[in-house]
Amino acid sequence: MAKPGSIVGRLNNAEANTPIPLGTRALPPEAPRDMPRARLHDRAKALRAAPSAWFATRVLLARLYVGAGTGALTAYGVSEMYGVLGTVGLTPLQWAFLVVFAVNFTWVSFALVQASLGFLRHLSQSWRRRSRIPMAPSIRTAILVPVYNEDPAPVANAIRAMTGPLADVAPDRFAVFILSDTNRAGAWVTEEECFRHLCLSAPEGCPIYYRRRKDNVERKAGNIAEWVGRWGGAFEAMLILDADSVIAPETILSLAGRLEADPGLGLLQTLPSIFGARTLYARLQQFANRCYGPIFANGLAAWHGLSGNYWGHNAIIRTRAFAESCRLPELPGAPPLGGHILSHDFVEAALLRRAGWGVRFDTDLEGSYEQAPPSLVDTMIRDRRWCQGNMQHARILFARGLRWTSRLHLLSGVMSYLTALLWLMLILLGLALATQAALIRPEYFTEPSLFPTWPVFDSERAISLFAVSMAVVLAPKLLGCLAAVLDLRRFAAFGGPIVLTWSVFIEMILSALYAPVLMITQARDICATLIGRDSGWTPQRRGGGGMKLAEHIRRNRAATVAGAAMAGIAWTLNTDLFLWLLPVTAGLILSVPLSWISERRGPARALGVFGILSTPEERHPPPVLRGLASGDGPATAHQAHPLRRLRDDPALCRWHAAQLASPVEEGRNGFDPEMITGLAKVDRAPDFETLIEWLSPAETLALLRYRPFIEGLSRTERATVA
Repeated sequence: MAKPGSIVGRLNNAEANTPIPLGTRALPPEAPRDMPRARLHDRAKALRAAPSAWFATRVLLARLYVGAGTGALTAYGVSEMYGVLGTVGLTPLQWAFLVVFAVNFTWVSFALVQASLGFLRHLSQSWRRRSRIPMAPSIRTAILVPVYNEDPAPVANAIRAMTGPLADVAPDRFAVFILSDTNRAGAWVTEEECFRHLCLSAPEGCPIYYRRRKDNVERKAGNIAEWVGRWGGAFEAMLILDADSVIAPETILSLAGRLEADPGLGLLQTLPSIFGARTLYARLQQFANRCYGPIFANGLAAWHGLSGNYWGHNAIIRTRAFAESCRLPELPGAPPLGGHILSHDFVEAALLRRAGWGVRFDTDLEGSYEQAPPSLVDTMIRDRRWCQGNMQHARILFARGLRWTSRLHLLSGVMSYLTALLWLMLILLGLALATQAALIRPEYFTEPSLFPTWPVFDSERAISLFAVSMAVVLAPKLLGCLAAVLDLRRFAAFGGPIVLTWSVFIEMILSALYAPVLMITQARDICATLIGRDSGWTPQRRGGGGMKLAEHIRRNRAATVAGAAMAGIAWTLNTDLFLWLLPVTAGLILSVPLSWISERRGPARALGVFGILSTPEERHPPPVLRGLASGDGPATAHQAHPLRRLRDDPALCRWHAAQLASPVEEGRNGFDPEMITGLAKVDRAPDFETLIEWLSPAETLALLRYRPFIEGLSRTERATVA
């Protein structure tokens, strides 16, 4: 029984279960849609709408070109390397080196052939560019914005920029749902402070809703699935964004119109352009994305056809198709390789295609934007999670019913991280071969013979193969630069010949230095995943700066030690070998200062003064980006306790309470020890200040979910404190 003078006692006398005032609820009436969990193995279905003969022919020719070109380049590279290593038979170590080289060379050859195809397609697309005014679609589309412990101000600004024109051009055709998985008490209240004003001031023709999940099971995939189950029945389509995504209103209209026009299309993916970069590392990614990205994207789109891929955001999806086929299966076993699928997007694309829905990648749609990690360390943190998710894809590769294109997408996800380990193995095997040659006496009479078997190493052929390998690696970037030069409008937007040349040169040099650092960390991530270490789910940092030097040292010490060891061994063995490895070892040895400078804004601003690493969107910002907060600053700092902030703002407190489940619904969630402990402290606390000192973060979060406590907070405690 509660004490008469306790907070619980006062709440019990405050009519805490009074009806919620009309207009304070931030959600529409529910429209459930069934979303059964998909099976890992299932029968494939034919496309629901067959493509035209011309479209199918183009895709077939593109696939033949990519396959034949990759095979021819790989055969040449492997045969040359075999000739370099020896002509009278290889040792086991040499065979290991040749096999790893073959896998790596196949991967870079595939990238080059795909880029060359994309180069031709991009030129054709740019010459046929026309401005089209999209029509208002007749289907209803929900714009879904999942957030997880984010700074809400940039998210709110982006939503305002997108929804204002939509309400005027296509009233009642779009609605925005902010789907929060935030699990920190302070961040939750900060979200509500920001999104409450956004929801209440939303234009009538495009309402904005806010929902926070109590249990963020299955992460983003579960967040979307929960929305489909509760409101998916009211919308024919859903446009999936990330917290840092922005899409121009005219692009949104085009996406909805194209999906509506093709009844067999399940998903339509755009090519997001990076914007808002302020740090050196983010500007490198932003420039590379805008300069080289279009030819890679066009190469992908050319051979994907209607069996494309999905990157988890900036794409529109037919709600019925997603609900019928995309509730992810659970993998047997425990994380990191079992349990819930972490990288959901590739798998969802594969499941859609297996169910007969087309998955298309339209590269001609401009006005789709996202942000990049602001530093090398932030990229490492993100890569750890992505690595685990992509390694899970190895268990889905042979699922029954998947199309071979879908399997290739999944394999590419695995290889994007596995190649880091393979490149590291190639370097270590090369060092082992050099050590063997320097320290171990050759066996001249390995077989009974009157004549010795001389070890052969073809140095001229090795130099030639090295030049070819470098050309294969660098050619895609050069093709991207050439594509920008041949498109006069883009050429001018990049700053002309001198600025573009310097931008490409600096991007290549810095990327080459950062590449071996990422190689070491990604190889370490693969090993951590394989030995069973779960990555968890940490919020992504959107801004740069503020990271201590000690954190950069901690994150990069392994790379520094590895680089110094490789350089020392190479110097001891052979000066030429040391020089050949210098592009790799230099980046590793300098990994700490490279990491530190990656999140600095000063170097980025200095280059920006001369236009270096600038992009067309920086020089001529489109309307949707003008005036947007870049979102690259630190999250808004609130020193006040979240319960105090609710107590001191009665309107926010009532709005917060309106979003919560009723006590009966909350009781159905089962045993909640934090809630019980928190209410016990509420019952025994002599005053409000003592209570917030007693509460742990988990107990505070639990009390924020308890509607009777929140409803009574503003009515009783303000008067008590006063």
